[in-house]
Amino acid sequence: MAGPQYVATHGGHPPQTELMSGRAVFTEAYAVIPKAVQRDIVASLLPFWDRTRAWILARPLSGFAETFSQYVMEVGPGGGSERPEPDAGAEGVIFVMEGEVTIRLGRKSHRLQKGGYAYLPPSCGWTLKNGGKTPARFHWIRKLYERVDGIDVPDPVFRNEQDIVPLSMPGTAGRWATTRFVDPDDLRHDMHVTIVTFEPGGLIPFEETHVMEHGLYVLEGKGVYKLNRDWVEVEAGDFMWLRAFCPQACYAGGPGRFRYLLYKDVNRHAKLGAFSR
Repeated sequence: MAGPQYVATHGGHPPQTELMSGRAVFTEAYAVIPKAVQRDIVASLLPFWDRTRAWILARPLSGFAETFSQYVMEVGPGGGSERPEPDAGAEGVIFVMEGEVTIRLGRKSHRLQKGGYAYLPPSCGWTLKNGGKTPARFHWIRKLYERVDGIDVPDPVFRNEQDIVPLSMPGTAGRWATTRFVDPDDLRHDMHVTIVTFEPGGLIPFEETHVMEHGLYVLEGKGVYKLNRDWVEVEAGDFMWLRAFCPQACYAGGPGRFRYLLYKDVNRHAKLGAFSR
């Protein structure tokens, strides 16, 4: 079986002969941002990042999804940042799709290649550099860490997907599996970023409806997703952004595996806002 695949945004600009019609949609419950609309014209530059551009796929949005932001970063050779995170309260996850980066924490350096994962706790003072000869493309997921009295902040984590055995969901014979980078029972963590894999014919056979918000970036293959009341076809490079309680289900829709990078907020009480005492 072929190793994991990671389809990354490359930008560019469509020719004038290309049809305008596409699959992008934004509703009250979900958004789909297809690979085809992640072009140069919507890339962002970020303060204190050199030779870098970013596609900001999700950000906290009142009345929609409010817990996280998710970027696809493109860092050229020699680029990176000595001041990457502007918010001292933010934790982050890096997941590398192409090239390589070196993350430095204190006196230790960690080289991440394709499939590389880093969890970066708040105020840890990390830096990032692309020391390779080709552009590095990676996800950067950011969230304000929710501290709990009596529970420590998580330690940094550095792993690679290819070193982790996916866990089969009960009763699925491996057709639906999850690659977990941190222990799901570790209450120090208030977010999980995992990789979900469906073999051909695998499916989520019920409409999940839950409090967790989601960012889903399709890494490989294609599938059909039930989002609220709609069936939506997605492929590698597409991004789905789901607010809390959006019903969701899916099935793998191609000859190969269907895989996506999944964000969700976990392990914390629901905020009561103005009703808290």
